[in-house]
Amino acid sequence: MTGITAADVTARVRDLLAAHPPASTDRLDFLRARFDAGLAWVHYPEGLGGLGAPRTLQAVADAELEKAGAPDNDPRRIGIGLGMAAPTILAYGTEEQKRRFLRPLWTGEEVWCQLFSEPGAGSDLAALGTRAVREESTASTAGPGPAETAGDWIVDGQKVWTSSAHLARWAILIARTDPALPKHQGITYFLCDMTAPGVEVRPLRQLTGEAEFNEVFLTGVRIPDAHRLGAVGQGWEVARTTLMNERVSIGGMRLPREGGMIGPVAAAWRARPELRTHALHRRLLALWVEAEVARLTAERLRQQLAAGQPGPEGSGMKLTFARLNQEISGLEVELLGEEGLLYEDWTMRRPELVDFTGRDAGYRYLRSKGNSIEGGTSEILLNIVAERVLGLPPEPRDDKDLPWKDLAK
Repeated sequence: MTGITAADVTARVRDLLAAHPPASTDRLDFLRARFDAGLAWVHYPEGLGGLGAPRTLQAVADAELEKAGAPDNDPRRIGIGLGMAAPTILAYGTEEQKRRFLRPLWTGEEVWCQLFSEPGAGSDLAALGTRAVREESTASTAGPGPAETAGDWIVDGQKVWTSSAHLARWAILIARTDPALPKHQGITYFLCDMTAPGVEVRPLRQLTGEAEFNEVFLTGVRIPDAHRLGAVGQGWEVARTTLMNERVSIGGMRLPREGGMIGPVAAAWRARPELRTHALHRRLLALWVEAEVARLTAERLRQQLAAGQPGPEGSGMKLTFARLNQEISGLEVELLGEEGLLYEDWTMRRPELVDFTGRDAGYRYLRSKGNSIEGGTSEILLNIVAERVLGLPPEPRDDKDLPWKDLAK
């Protein structure tokens, strides 16, 4: 559909609501119908949850549906699928892959996780060592059918810091398929079934006491070639699409004024005048302004995305997100004094989502420490901003052109 307008989107929403009244329609049935009506991602192609419309018209659909009290999916629970897997599948997937994975991903029927980082390849992701070896093709000898079937891939390795692996049905996975090539060239991207034999998920208990993250062991995991995303050896290019979308989804999330970490601090300041000091007031004002600037900049970044795939600017927003969260949570602990040191519950849990604003100050302070690591470490993102946004010369490196097998391990 071309030339679609806001009025067209509004009409689509009204047709959806008439056919599936929110008050009497099962939540999952409504989400499926919304996807089929092209109102999940309006900028996606028709038949894949969209209308081929400008991305800016998504706000029209969302506002109309919210006004009608229609159910929505839960981006906090399925954020990896929505923000990382979906745009990568759309960009590199086959038509069969798009039709198989995008609908249950958007409705939340299938949760996704990300199998990228490894114990020996965190910040330097391209140095990963998980191996995928392709079996030889086998001739068909039983009755009619194709003369030859493509060989499966057998994957062995370990991944770490995997959010939602304990909930996930599918994973986006990068693995080394040619160790004789330089590290950025010998990688291939796969869609991995988390219920397949050989996939083992173990909890990683973190500073908050929870096990929000996991380590994942892959032992002889069989992945059909039909679940390869992109060409063999194209994995780094495909992964960059995932990573750029990840940084935008983290740093460019849509928030109301005083949304996010600044909200609880501002609320405490207004409600409890006995806590106020002049020095803290000045710091709060400065951080409030920075948070508002970041919120508006994130909105501008999302508008720029309407023209295509995200660029390196998302790395700058993710950097800002991490720094602000840590500074604001530190201010909150100082404001609350002894009360700010309390933490409600050290119970070992495996949560389904991360909730910064619905917890106490102690949790926010501890959890925000991970913001400068997850989604790309701040040190790596500073290099990306320096080189790809500011145009500064890159740091000298002698490992980019060497075969991966010859690198020091």
